[in-house]
Amino acid sequence: MMFTDRHDAGRRLAHRLLPFADADIVVLGLPRGGVPVAAEVAAALSAPLDVIVVRKLGVPHQPELAMGAIGEDGVRVVNDEVVRMAGIGPADLAAVERSERTELDRRARRFRGDRPRIDLTGKTALIVDDGLATGSTARAACQVARAHGAATVVLAVPVAPVEAAGRMADAADTFVALETPSTFYGVGQFYRDFTQTTDEEVVTLLGPS
Repeated sequence: MMFTDRHDAGRRLAHRLLPFADADIVVLGLPRGGVPVAAEVAAALSAPLDVIVVRKLGVPHQPELAMGAIGEDGVRVVNDEVVRMAGIGPADLAAVERSERTELDRRARRFRGDRPRIDLTGKTALIVDDGLATGSTARAACQVARAHGAATVVLAVPVAPVEAAGRMADAADTFVALETPSTFYGVGQFYRDFTQTTDEEVVTLLGPS
């Protein structure tokens, strides 16, 4: 399946997600590319739309290896096993978190303005991205949503590698992907228009602050 653009992908994904329309859900787009997809899902399900702003905490000198993640309102999730295996001390962990927290706060203010994030306590967090490749950011988002009090976490994407469902089984309660091709080189491969989503587009889709 080839998607015209992120809005087309969102409309198709929304059809698959209609069974969640009766749940107490909040649709959360992963900035930036996931937000146009999430906006279509939220509209179809008559659900509130927000962004879930997360930052991975990468091991120093090996930043692609995540030792945890942070979210808004001081939420921090740490993988103690990775921290131990990498020999990361409390000072090193704190330094990485300070750096990432500065960028997280900047992005949250940019996207949402003065509007507070939507409370997830006891709700179903429906996390949406434009596709899943390694899944590390999506995993971080799932962890942060739970830390924010979500009762159920659903991760939904238009396209993901065939092995993604198994890879994300311990991250989300439900994983939904419209397409899971066995040949997967990158998310953009499945979009005719995969133009980068801008900050301004995200702000517009979220509405006035």
